[in-house]
Amino acid sequence: MTDASPLPTPRAPLLAQLAEDRRYDLAVVGGGATGLGVALDAAARGFSVVLLESHDFAKGTSSRATKLVHGGVRYLAQGNVALVREALHERATLLANAPHLAQPLPFVMPSYRLWEAPFYGIGLKLYDALAGRSGLGATEFLGRDATLTRVPGAQPAGLKGGVQYWDGQFDDARLALALARTAAARGALVVNYCAVKSLVHEGGKVVGVACEDRETGRVFTVRAGCVVNATGVWVDTLRQQDGADTGRPVRPLVAPSQGVHLVVDRSFLPGDHALLVPKTTDGRVLFAVPWLGKVILGTTDTPREDLALEPRPFEEEIAFILGESARYLRRAPTRGDVRSCWVGLRPLVKPQGDDGENTKAISREHTVLVSPSGLVTVTGGKWTTYRAMAEDVLQRCFDARLLAARPAGATVHLPLVGAPAAAQVRQRISDAPGLHSYGAEAAAVAALPGGETELAPGLSEAMVRFAVRHEYARTVEDVLARRSRLLFLDAALAQGLAPRVGALLQEEGIGDPGVAAFEALAQQYAHPQPSA
Repeated sequence: MTDASPLPTPRAPLLAQLAEDRRYDLAVVGGGATGLGVALDAAARGFSVVLLESHDFAKGTSSRATKLVHGGVRYLAQGNVALVREALHERATLLANAPHLAQPLPFVMPSYRLWEAPFYGIGLKLYDALAGRSGLGATEFLGRDATLTRVPGAQPAGLKGGVQYWDGQFDDARLALALARTAAARGALVVNYCAVKSLVHEGGKVVGVACEDRETGRVFTVRAGCVVNATGVWVDTLRQQDGADTGRPVRPLVAPSQGVHLVVDRSFLPGDHALLVPKTTDGRVLFAVPWLGKVILGTTDTPREDLALEPRPFEEEIAFILGESARYLRRAPTRGDVRSCWVGLRPLVKPQGDDGENTKAISREHTVLVSPSGLVTVTGGKWTTYRAMAEDVLQRCFDARLLAARPAGATVHLPLVGAPAAAQVRQRISDAPGLHSYGAEAAAVAALPGGETELAPGLSEAMVRFAVRHEYARTVEDVLARRSRLLFLDAALAQGLAPRVGALLQEEGIGDPGVAAFEALAQQYAHPQPSA
């Protein structure tokens, strides 16, 4: 796969395929990590697959993670050893299948009390043991000087020492895109900006979906033997439609929570080690993570009732992150130092009673349900375990006899599009982005017109053209938020580039690239106006 020429992604042929009179084995609704993982696994097993996303791939939560590929240290404290072991195994698989997009990262827990290093260190040694051969490096106890050598940005006052352990980090939006493109290379039809408006029922069973192309308003009916609802925090919308169509009341499944992240310059945390505070003043975890040349500070975990596509932070969330960062960093970041602020919604699953649905909680992290009509819903979970979640979803489809069973494991050793040999990876995810971010496709990108014309550090005209021709990009936001990550790194710079990127998209045949809409969005990321 890594030696093949990049597949073209012109929109007209995609819509022409969507209009064909055929029945797919599987229709997936939702183009985030979960839906894309299901589509890829099913396609890799030889099923005919269509995936529909109402906006862009990873537009929601899946592009707004803390960028960590982790086993979940905090779950050890809860005694959930099985969950941690599964996540550590999946961490190794993800890093092996996309080494240009997901890599090991050393973390340092600074200790400001004498008991902290031995207390947390013992737990992290267990973390190593659970990882076994999937481990990324051994946990080390550090003295004060060694701690400051590895995280020179840490607050030295009162520092006693620290503990270093290993997890991973990744580029979430580009990994989602790699999943979409790999699924397409395996025969799946994946279409963004095509919103599912309703389910199609016959005889009380789900037999397909009706969807609408957001660019033209054209409506399509897509028939499938199995429909998977993988719309994240929005899964209840389809579930309620399903219940209304079949005369069955449906209890809400998701209680959304939001996580806020602030991005500051690398000078606040020099070096290639992340900093982790396991317990802040209110008991939450604080991360300071080097990523694509900047530093991510976060995160929060705040209940949210509304489901805005672009949620806004609460003022207290920004104050919390800045206040805790000031306690643990040598230099205290201020509002004026924030280059970008972004918010993601997490789908936390409510406990479900017996309301007629066949419910199987695979773990505390994700839940799969099959309704009496045959609608399969999956929600919860985290990026690290997307592949295992996909296997669980397909197994539920088999159990419900919605698909004919085929052996699992098709994606365990499946390199994603662009994956080079691990030995060929020279740059870190923590380094500033550039041509290396494309892995084995770097030469194909550089060969396009504008390969030598840089719009901003790490972004060339050729990259914009590649995004349209081979990465499903339709808008300025698609390019500057998710093909390039500039909106998440420096929102003001991204805002200033919008007209130039829009002009390139028009050269590539995009009618309305959404320049004004992106400028307004970038303004919010650069100068966040908090929710009331």
